[in-house]
Amino acid sequence: MHKPPSNIKRLIPGALISIGLIAALLYFVDFQTMWESIKNANYRILAGSAVLSFLWLGVRAKVWQTLLRDKPKYSDVLFAAGEGYLLNALLPFRLGEVGRVFLLSRKSGMTFSEILPTIVIERVMDLLFSAGMLLIGLTYVTEGQSSAQIGYIIGGIMVAGLVMMYALARNREWALDVFHKLSKRWKFLEKIGGSFLESFLMGLGVLTDGWLFLRFLFWMTLNWFMAMVAYHLVTLSFFPQAQFHWMFFVLGAAAFGGAIPALPGGVGTFEGAISGALFLFTGDQSTSLAVALTARLYNYLNSVVIGGIGLMREGQTLSGIYQQLMNLRNKEQTEIPES
Repeated sequence: MHKPPSNIKRLIPGALISIGLIAALLYFVDFQTMWESIKNANYRILAGSAVLSFLWLGVRAKVWQTLLRDKPKYSDVLFAAGEGYLLNALLPFRLGEVGRVFLLSRKSGMTFSEILPTIVIERVMDLLFSAGMLLIGLTYVTEGQSSAQIGYIIGGIMVAGLVMMYALARNREWALDVFHKLSKRWKFLEKIGGSFLESFLMGLGVLTDGWLFLRFLFWMTLNWFMAMVAYHLVTLSFFPQAQFHWMFFVLGAAAFGGAIPALPGGVGTFEGAISGALFLFTGDQSTSLAVALTARLYNYLNSVVIGGIGLMREGQTLSGIYQQLMNLRNKEQTEIPES
């Protein structure tokens, strides 16, 4: 029997998860109720969230430019970021992450290996933020005396994580040496984390530059706050009673939902995470799914416009970029953490 290509086989688990979640959503949702909620949504508020989506991408580009120590032009970083999000929405294997590194390296004068560590550290910090928000959100979902204790635990974990990352940044050579010694004994370690660890440790260099790290942390915090405001506006358009603190849990769930293996763009997992999180607050699964679908359009809006303009400026096509990225991925065996 003819065996399917390895890339197709790698798509199967994510496709099954996406299909399963979509089927579950279709089973539990009343489409008449969902359609009525879409027709009756507050479109003035939605327009505000649409404008905010472009501002969000602008600040996200500033986050990345700060990690790059302001070497590339802001416009180049902005278009590369938009292109990356567009590629992630349409192509499998999170190729958008490698794609924005590749595209920026072609127009900024910086090398691929210089840019790659900034993506790694950005994603690790995103993971810390999303984990913190999800756990903070749990204090609003759960009731009882344990909620305050969860908040203290969250703060402690995040501080401990930053301290550990700083220690690794100050002792990068030692950490690599220990890893190489261990990988000689257990060969699978090199295959699993070799290239990622080196890029991660290189990216941690930002932590040793106090002013640079504070600037990065400021823009990253502002970026996540803007995302909370945007998602709150989308939710408020459908649920006038929506509270801002709901967004801790909703946005944290959305971030982790996007990390689950799925079809390109997190189809099914993103909608399941958003609607499931909102259902805990509202008890309305159908309108919650309407919010999730609107949030997906919100996420696509800025990447399609900014990323599309970027690709046209550079004379690129999605099929051409995909082929180049697959060749690069196979050659370099680049590993990017998903978030």
